[in-house]
Formats: sequence, C-alpha cells, structure tokens
Amino acid sequence: MNTNYKVDRAPKRSDEPVWWGLFGAGGTWFAMITPVTILVLGVLAPLGIIDAEALSYDRVVDFATSIIGALFIIGTLALPMWHAMHRVHHGMHDLKIHAGIAGKIGCYAFAGLISALAVVFILML
Repeated sequence: MNTNYKVDRAPKRSDEPVWWGLFGAGGTWFAMITPVTILVLGVLAPLGIIDAEALSYDRVVDFATSIIGALFIIGTLALPMWHAMHRVHHGMHDLKIHAGIAGKIGCYAFAGLISALAVVFILML
C-alpha cells in the first residue's frame, strides 16, 4: 500500500456542478417532455385526434400566461439549450478544438441568452 498519498486540503473550487446540473435538467426535459409535446402538438392535433377547440388561440394564451404554462414554455426553450451548449462545449474539446475559457463563455452565454429571451417572450404575452 502506498503511504505517500496526500490529500489536497484546499482543492480548487469548480463551476462544473452548475453546468452539469443544467445539462442534466435539459437532457431529462428533452428526453421526457419534448417527445410528448411533439406527439400532442405535431401528431395528435393535426390528425384531429385532439379536438381543435382544445388548442384554440384563447385557450393557448390562457395556458401560456398562467404560471404553469409560462414555466413550461421557458423550460421547453431554455433547458434543452443548456444541454446542447454543454454538449457543444465538451464536444469541441473531444474534437481537439481547445477554445478555452472563450469557448466556455460563448457556449454558456448563448444558452443564457436563449433563456433570457424565453423569459422576455413570456413576459410580453
């Protein structure tokens, strides 16, 4: 057994848990919620399986302006973007494109911009 092992008593703090958390939330949302949304809005409604009146303009606006609807729309737009930009950031590294801190800031700033625009979009309704 190696007795020369030393424990770093003052490890450098990392911001990775924040990005991994958003990555995980976005991946979960994209895997579980997005397919159902596509099924309902992209398949069942156009085929007439869901009554067209259920998706009337007034009902959609009422949903979008409720707190649950607003959070749903923001989550649908923002969370998958955080997931995608985290993948792009780490994918660049895997492809030997070492963009450094500029690449990290660029990826996460873009995801932040999309998130902010989603909130502004909701507030404008």
